[in-house]
Amino acid sequence: MAPSTTPSPEDLLLIEDVSAITRRSVGTLRWLRHQGQGPKGHRAGRRIYFRRGDVMEWLAEQERAADTSRPTA
Repeated sequence: MAPSTTPSPEDLLLIEDVSAITRRSVGTLRWLRHQGQGPKGHRAGRRIYFRRGDVMEWLAEQERAADTSRPTA
């Protein structure tokens, strides 16, 4: 039986994976993380890992923030 390929919120992603999902450069993600504004990441040795659920939650927060900053007509 083949393993499931359905993405799980618990999946661990590298910063390059997060870059592809968010369409932001690796450098931008590193800067946002340094500023405390990016998705939650966890360091293990020299690598930073992100949980898929944390990345998706961060994207939803960004979307909500953008929606509230738009003026209504």
